[in-house]
Amino acid sequence: MHVEPLAAVPRPAPIVPALEALLNQSMLRVEIVSEEQYCGSWFMDEPRYHCGLFHLVGTGECMIESTVLRDAWQLQAGDLVVLPHGDPHRLYAGNGQEHIPTSLICGELHLCSHAQHPLSFALPACFVVRAAQADALFRHLSAMMVEVANSGTPGRQLLLNKLADTLFTLAVCDYANRNTDHQGLFAALADSRICKVLQAVHEAPGRPWTMQGMASLACMSRSAFAERFAQLMKMPPMQYVTQWRVSIAERMLRERRLSVASIAEQLGYSSEAAFRRLFKRISGTCPGRIRQVKAERVLN
Repeated sequence: MHVEPLAAVPRPAPIVPALEALLNQSMLRVEIVSEEQYCGSWFMDEPRYHCGLFHLVGTGECMIESTVLRDAWQLQAGDLVVLPHGDPHRLYAGNGQEHIPTSLICGELHLCSHAQHPLSFALPACFVVRAAQADALFRHLSAMMVEVANSGTPGRQLLLNKLADTLFTLAVCDYANRNTDHQGLFAALADSRICKVLQAVHEAPGRPWTMQGMASLACMSRSAFAERFAQLMKMPPMQYVTQWRVSIAERMLRERRLSVASIAEQLGYSSEAAFRRLFKRISGTCPGRIRQVKAERVLN
């Protein structure tokens, strides 16, 4: 059985600032759903899920296999394996590991947006952050999660969820900076000119963006910029701006702090009616329904 090698991969130039701007605006919810303890011969089959999944190996070691992986991977204490699209997989004790006690912290990843989120296309079906290769901050945070999981600390579940949220952010940044086979968002962030535009759009979605304005920011001709952006992001620049605005609008609608008219204005739309039509076309639902669902969850 082949085990994924642990050889270090040279890191390209950091792309964290633009990625941080996106993650800061994203409606991502990370939740710990189970903590498992195993010893002896064991396996855990996970069917396809409606959300992303992750497993942090607290102690011991195990194997993971899935149809999205060419070979089984060996996971050791401190490793975090992420399946962003919830693909079916199996975790089990490998040969010679049956007598090693293993603990797992398992969680779900929810991108709470009806619009197509850039991370959905950029992340692979499965990736792993190795404790042996990760930076000190990732190792300290994962160790803290294990410590909290084993404690009787008041508010333990809430603490685990918040730590897991931060750990996933570190995992995404690690993947973006460590891997070279980027696609979609990460491929675009690795291009300094397109990255500059993406960071500006993520930070200021309400700016009156135009093709010419974005091309000028990238120091490219309009045609060259449009071609390069579409090549990397698999969509035209203005379509990306629109989808990003709808994602931000959905977050703002859920927060219920501003009226629909105010949200439309902040995102660069002078007409509330036009914004409502565009929001429904992109997300498949109307702004009022987003708020209604949020209110129902609060009441329940």
